[in-house]
Amino acid sequence: MSQVVATAERVVRAPAAQVRAALADYEGARRRALPEQFSDYRVESGGQGAGTRVHWRFAATSKRVRDQLMVVTQPTSDTLVESDANSSMVTTWTVQPADEGVSTVRVRTTWNGAGGIGGFFERTFAPKGLRRVYDQLIERLDAELAAR
Repeated sequence: MSQVVATAERVVRAPAAQVRAALADYEGARRRALPEQFSDYRVESGGQGAGTRVHWRFAATSKRVRDQLMVVTQPTSDTLVESDANSSMVTTWTVQPADEGVSTVRVRTTWNGAGGIGGFFERTFAPKGLRRVYDQLIERLDAELAAR
């Protein structure tokens, strides 16, 4: 087994505090920003930042669908961490101010990948696919915040 890492980074046209609040709003803005790869979405407890438990099914491909129960923590004011109770997957969202009224959103996901040839393909292709999903999510979040 080896660790697989997927990252994405985008600029969002909103102040960092507003972007952080939207990312942590699992009942509203975050739900609306999710692309089609997420289904069966439900907040099981909380709904705002740390202490939230949220469930979804994530379809990396039509044949690779994962049932995820994310437990949310907030180790620092600009970081939100989602740990999957069903796997080794951990996603860390970091929001930093860039310029006035503009923020940089970084997302980093890690998990223990498969070994052997399957692991090679997972390490090669999964991060690129996940980056595309995150780019969509952040783009939709940017649009959501611009509409406010």
